[in-house]
Amino acid sequence: MFPYLDSVARRYPPVIVWAVIGMSVLAFLYQTSLPPRVLDRFLFEFALVPSRFFGQLSLVAPSDWTPFLTNIFLHGGWLHLILNMWTLWIFGPAVEDRLGPGRFTLFYLFCGIAASLAHALANPDSVIPALGASGAIAGVIGAYARMFPSAKLVVMVPVLFLPLFFEVPAFGFAMIWLGLQVIPGILSLGDQATGGIAWWAHIGGFVAGWLVTPFLRRRADVYRNYYRDEGIYGFLPDGRRQGGQGPWT
Repeated sequence: MFPYLDSVARRYPPVIVWAVIGMSVLAFLYQTSLPPRVLDRFLFEFALVPSRFFGQLSLVAPSDWTPFLTNIFLHGGWLHLILNMWTLWIFGPAVEDRLGPGRFTLFYLFCGIAASLAHALANPDSVIPALGASGAIAGVIGAYARMFPSAKLVVMVPVLFLPLFFEVPAFGFAMIWLGLQVIPGILSLGDQATGGIAWWAHIGGFVAGWLVTPFLRRRADVYRNYYRDEGIYGFLPDGRRQGGQGPWT
């Protein structure tokens, strides 16, 4: 399932989401400008190599902890970058709107670091550089699902060469997505030699985002709730279809 549209209303422009996307694109363009040997050294220094912290490489190549943060702005290819930034663009604006730009910045960095730590602890002897924003974005998905569980998402499911579009609730999407991370994550435990998808970064980022969201959401006295007529046409402000009852946030 590939998210295509969401239904949650926003009041403010997502300046931090824009900034993260811009920084990630610039970082990737810098990566592509480096010669192969220089790029390998750059990734060894600024992507996350778990063995440098928890494995055998820690004895010969000690490092500070900056890669736990810097790796979330690096990507392994154009497709990797585009998919991550598109997902952030779908889920990030609504979360930033409800947290505020300052808290969203802290939230995003916290989820990215939590994702990095989860990956490193699950793969302590790996010498493969891990990089990408997907762990931090997993935290954004967790926050979105917790704040707007009944919001409607339009997702695209490719069947052969035919894209099919479906509408699913945000909570259902998040649980299916999380299940698709947990199962291969468990199966990957103990496999330190190969690269691929950092399943535990996704899991760690999602759990971090889900847990801290209630503590970071702006209070009603500094951010008034939406009124019923402020939602996207046909939807309430929290993304539910018109006709439902209850508070709207």
